[in-house]
Formats: sequence, C-alpha cells, structure tokens
Amino acid sequence: MKINPFKFRTMPLPRAFALALGLLPGLFLSHHAQTQEPVQLLGSACTPGVNAPVTDPATSRTWVLDYPCDLRPGEAVTFILNLHGGGSNTAYQHAYFPAWELKEKYRLVVATPYSPAAVWRPEDDQYLQNIVTTVTEAVGKDNIRSFWLAGHSQGGLTSRRLICTEFFENKVDGFASLSGGRLGGAPQRSPNAGRPRQADAPPPAAPAATPAASPAATPPAEPACNFSHIYAIGEYEIVSLPDSSALAQRYSCSARVRRDDVVDTEAGKTYDSRSQNPGTREWGLLPRPGTAQVYEYPGCDEGRVIADVVRMDKGHTEGFEPNIMDTIVSLMVSASGGKIQGN
Repeated sequence: MKINPFKFRTMPLPRAFALALGLLPGLFLSHHAQTQEPVQLLGSACTPGVNAPVTDPATSRTWVLDYPCDLRPGEAVTFILNLHGGGSNTAYQHAYFPAWELKEKYRLVVATPYSPAAVWRPEDDQYLQNIVTTVTEAVGKDNIRSFWLAGHSQGGLTSRRLICTEFFENKVDGFASLSGGRLGGAPQRSPNAGRPRQADAPPPAAPAATPAASPAATPPAEPACNFSHIYAIGEYEIVSLPDSSALAQRYSCSARVRRDDVVDTEAGKTYDSRSQNPGTREWGLLPRPGTAQVYEYPGCDEGRVIADVVRMDKGHTEGFEPNIMDTIVSLMVSASGGKIQGN
C-alpha cells in the first residue's frame, strides 16, 4: 500500500505554526517553575545540624533552623518553635523531638532555641520573640499556614506561660506539650516521678530546721485564648490519663476516640545519660522501640485538634521514636491555622 504523507496533514501550516507560537510561553513558564531554585532561609543550610546555628543579632544568642531543602518561594509551611526542658539544651531537644526529620514530608520550618541558663525565664522572652519575628519575615507571614509551640517539660510549662501573652496570642495556632503539662485536666503525677538521685552524687547537705508547713501552691490558670492542643506523656510519669478534657468540651469536640496504637520498631535518638546510675522508669531509661496509645477528640470547633498520646513503657526523657513523631506531626498539620497570616 502506498502512503501519501500529505494525506495526514489535518491542519494548515500557518495555523499550526501560530498554535505552536502560542504554546511556547506556557512551555517556557513550565520549564522555569521546574528549574526554580530552592529558597535559602537566613543564610542557613536546610539541615544544618546543631553546630551550625543562626545568630539573633539583637541578643547575640543562637538557635538552630531546619526547613525543607526543596522549599519554593511562596510555599505554605508549618512553623514549630521547639523548646527544650530544664537542665537541657538545643542538641538534646533537636534529638528528643526531631520534627526536622519530617520537614520535607510535612513542609515544616523548625526553630530550636537555647537558654544558656538551661531553664526558660521571662528574660528569655524577647529572644524567643525575635526568633518568631525573624522566621516570619524570612518565610513571609502569608506563607505560614500554622504556628505551633512545642515544649518538653519546663519548655512545655514555658509554652503554656507564653501562649496567651500579647506577642504570642495572635500568632500561635497550637501547643504540643511534651511531658510539659496537660491542659483541660491534668493527670495525677506518678509518686516516683522526677530525676533520680545518683549513686555517685555528693551526700546531701544536712537538713535545716523543718519550717512550718506552707499552703499548697495554687496551679496556674489555664490559658484563655484559643488554640489546638496535643499532650504527649510517658506511661510511667503519671498514674493514669484522664478520660475527658475540659478543653475538648470548650471547643465542642465529639467524644474521645482511641486511634490505632502506633508501633515503633526503631528507638528514639536520645536519653538522659546523666541519670542512669541508677535510672528509673519514671525518669527514663535508654532509648528503645515501643508502642504509643493515641486518643483524639474529633470534630472540634473551627478545625482545632485536641489529642492525647501515651508512650507505653516510657518515662520523661526517652526521645520520640519515628512513627509516633510522624503521628504527632500529622495531627499538628491537620489542625486549623492562619493566625500569623491575619496579623
């Protein structure tokens, strides 16, 4: 069979030529979008490690910044300010709650600051505010879809103190308390909770005369502003988890639902190596795999998230394992946000 090539020309050449010219700008734009260079924030590498921090020029204090290595201009991100506990530091917190490992998957910008006093005080507030302002300006406030405070132990208590202050109230969308106190009804603390006295510690000083008993301290009032809340705790730190939440009631959430347990076959990255002579299960032992129970109060007003996480067979200081980290971060990014965008 003889094929005539001209029989298959279904469009006149001038029209085809014009159409091709019309497509060229779109092709060029598509190529430009694909080859657009990733954003570098504040001159920092995207995964710098704790020995390559950013410096706050106002205080000359440093903090570690992690962000997606493929971050594009104008991309929406979730911002986490990740506070260490008392007696701790940036390196421990970076490994204890390693949200940075999920920064590409969940589009996270994570700032991990440091208190040289190893405890957060009101005089640190300006430094923390400077970090938030710096990240907001670098990313662009319209690109921060949500902002979370995450704090371990005294870092959680500090987050609780800060969250409804003038600076943070109209910025923070959520608070992840990592053994740092539960809002909506606190559980009873384990009788053996706390750092264990070490065998090689110097003998305690002779006790002074016993003072008159003082009245029990009044627990601080719960923050009154609005935000999502995730509480994570080691099983051995508490007597039991409350089966209700006043915060969930406040936001008209549905009844508590227990999600599938989260199983980790890989251990976390850190532990308190200074407190293992002896160690206690309440304070925390060496990192190891484990299972976590996850409880959520679904259907909360305005898309907020209220959830509890109990890490079974864990205490206060073992670092979070990969799968439960993923679960917590996925809850964080599923919550409503946008407070910074509204400022």
